[in-house]
Amino acid sequence: MGITLNISVSCLYLSFNFISAASILRSGTCQLQGHFRLNGMYQDGDVIFGGLFEVDFLAVFPDLSFRKEPEPPYCEQFDMESFQQAQTMAFAIDEINKNPNLLPNITLGYHLYDNCVMLGMAFRAAISLASGTKESFSNINCTGPPPVIGIVGDSSSTVSIAISSILGLFRVPIVSHYATCSCLSNRKKYPSFFRTIPSDAFQVRAMVQILKYFGWTWIGLIYSDDDYGIDAAQSFQQEMKLFGGCVAFSEILPHDNNLRDIQHITGVIQASTASVIVVFSTPSFLIPLIDELVLQNMTGRQWIASEAWATSFVHHSPRLLPFLKGTIGIAIRRGEIQGLHDFLLRIRPSNDPKNNMLRIFWENMFRCSFETRGRETDGEQVKKVCTGQEDLSITDTPYTDDSELRASYNVYKAVYALAHALHDLMQCEEGRGPFSGNGCADITNLKPWQLVHYLQKVNFTTGFGDHVSFDKNGDALPIYDVLNWQPSSDGLIRVQTVGVVTEEVTTGMVLRLNDDALYWNFEPKKPPRSVCSESCPPGTRRATRKGFPVCCFDCLPCGDGEISNITDAVECTTCPDEFWSNPYKDRCVPKEVEFLSYEDPLGISLTTASLLGACFCGLVMIVFAHHRNTPIVRANNSELSFLLLVSLKLCFLCVLLFIGQPQLWTCQLRHAVFGISFVLCISSILVKTMVVIAVFKSSRPEGKGAMKWFGAAQQRCTVLVLTALQVVICAVWLSNASPTPHKNSQYTRSKIVYECAIGSVAGFSLLLAYIGLLAAVSFLLAFLARNLPDNFNEAKFITFSMLIFCAVWIAFVPAYVSSPGKYAVAVEIFAILASSFGLLVAIFAPKCYIILLRPERNTKKAIMGRELQKK
Repeated sequence: MGITLNISVSCLYLSFNFISAASILRSGTCQLQGHFRLNGMYQDGDVIFGGLFEVDFLAVFPDLSFRKEPEPPYCEQFDMESFQQAQTMAFAIDEINKNPNLLPNITLGYHLYDNCVMLGMAFRAAISLASGTKESFSNINCTGPPPVIGIVGDSSSTVSIAISSILGLFRVPIVSHYATCSCLSNRKKYPSFFRTIPSDAFQVRAMVQILKYFGWTWIGLIYSDDDYGIDAAQSFQQEMKLFGGCVAFSEILPHDNNLRDIQHITGVIQASTASVIVVFSTPSFLIPLIDELVLQNMTGRQWIASEAWATSFVHHSPRLLPFLKGTIGIAIRRGEIQGLHDFLLRIRPSNDPKNNMLRIFWENMFRCSFETRGRETDGEQVKKVCTGQEDLSITDTPYTDDSELRASYNVYKAVYALAHALHDLMQCEEGRGPFSGNGCADITNLKPWQLVHYLQKVNFTTGFGDHVSFDKNGDALPIYDVLNWQPSSDGLIRVQTVGVVTEEVTTGMVLRLNDDALYWNFEPKKPPRSVCSESCPPGTRRATRKGFPVCCFDCLPCGDGEISNITDAVECTTCPDEFWSNPYKDRCVPKEVEFLSYEDPLGISLTTASLLGACFCGLVMIVFAHHRNTPIVRANNSELSFLLLVSLKLCFLCVLLFIGQPQLWTCQLRHAVFGISFVLCISSILVKTMVVIAVFKSSRPEGKGAMKWFGAAQQRCTVLVLTALQVVICAVWLSNASPTPHKNSQYTRSKIVYECAIGSVAGFSLLLAYIGLLAAVSFLLAFLARNLPDNFNEAKFITFSMLIFCAVWIAFVPAYVSSPGKYAVAVEIFAILASSFGLLVAIFAPKCYIILLRPERNTKKAIMGRELQKK
């Protein structure tokens, strides 16, 4: 029992625990339970490299009756391009064996299998590589190198995930040349997986860079129903969100090529407004969809091809030219391999069952058959017999075309990566090794995980000049060519390299395109537009439509005082306090500063009125001074008349302090001068009124002593005291809360009203209230004295003047409060001018009339005569 258990463990180790493990015989040998029917190529050597390639597109599985052992599956639809990749691996190994500087004294061999683009077949091939194909094995200690030291492949992400999950448990190094799923970068799940092609994470970012370059934000997405397509589609949608683009539709290509599903996808494409369609798929998934597009004659779409089909010759037929020309795709880096073309032409078929792939290739290339019995037919014609000496140089197929070596170049790099790792392993010096006790690997008993250690550190340059190394996740240096499908003179599609995408540490993702070399399948020959909504110009903002993706939006103009100076602004920016938006709402400009200026028509008018009023006062003073000895001037204290004229002139001139840009000194003086001037004016009028009453009373016997209280000194003193009170009010106001210039944006947000803030409402109110009190007392006294004899009476004119004054200032309050900006200042000036003109005209116009036009009435007799007549 113990012997049997030990033998079992040894055999399981040999076969890496696969289901193809040998049965255990009592003789102590391991024997294979059976053989898989696989197409392959084989060359013996000291160390064997394994390979997995998609040489056939279809695998045919027999029906399962469960009554007898099923027939093994077999493959159909030979692919010349994939066979070139397999032969590239054979060439690379042959080249390494001839290189004395790389792996001297070691002869490499290979064992390659066709996976038929089916997971089941690929798993069978991987099991065969890992466990070997010997019928029996008697070395129960399992010493010596394993059947294969490393595997190149698989090209499918799904297959790579499956076989890496198993072989990774035993750290068997796998270097894929075409599996791009970003999930394979997970070192915890796939510790021994490497690849010479960038992962889909970079591929997706590269494709998004192309979309971004052309401004395509409304994109259709189609992907295959496998790990490659699903993972790439998920990454693409995430990157599109970061980029700010949107996926208009997302459709998955069916596994079984169901016609109803294909027609559904074409219907979605036809109905969508997206003119750019990104496809992550292998050619085998995409062929049925392209055929349906041809049947429906669906043109006018810009196709973006992933690297899996961007270089596929399957779609280059003349039938597809009108639909696929102009396609932009990204492809793995193109390379050149010296000597490969001659090697491809030198191969010959073999009778060795291990090299049956060569016979299958030969039969497909020359449309012949090696079978002499039961001659095979090709349609109605009987196939000719293959001689094995046919000339490959006269053929023109993807197999012999080495002008666009991309996947094959990756195979070449993968083989060399394994070879360099093995070379570094053999160069190890005992005592300086990386393993326990500073030991080195033993080539006669090599463990796969030991090669993984060196493979992680591999670093070399190919003959074409490309640097090969792997990052910590086993990924290659990211670089892609940008391709453009262009019509050729022979009616086929020619793939032209028009740019390159790289990712650098310092600059990040870099896209370089030759725009002049691009071919567009649109009229005019320019890139199409593919947006859900056109870009919002500066001065507007994007407003997402409810229920639609973020790429579908309306453009709303920015509000007043807001701007957007970029295209597709999400929000409008509010201008700073002293700035406002221009009419186009794309720039903040300084707000218009508004104040009552001397250049303003209103300011000119008010200034003119102010100066006219001052001039009139001056003229009246000249007239009164010239006729100062006449009775009508002397009749009511000429000194008060001159004082009144001076105060009125100051009232007119103080208006000039209200016009012009507010400054600190003008703000402080304007209300102070206005208040003091008007108090001087009103107090003079008040004293004149009191003098009229006193003169009238002194003319009566009972009031003979009235005038002694209203002599010239008392009049001057009264005016001085009343004015001094206003001076005190102004001094207290200015010292505690002085008016200051103030930029006010409350009246109109688009303008700055430059005004004088009064500082203290109480101070300003007290100033006006004091003027109003004096005016009310003057009006009351003048009203009471209105019926005194005319010849002595100035009270009627004073009453009328005070009535005008009070009416103007009563109307001023609501008008001032409701007037915005400079118009509030204009209302105040108008009130000053109106009241000043009212006083000037009402009091002095009648006297000037008599002095200048009726001088005969300007006598004492004439003034006294009318009163005597009345008596």
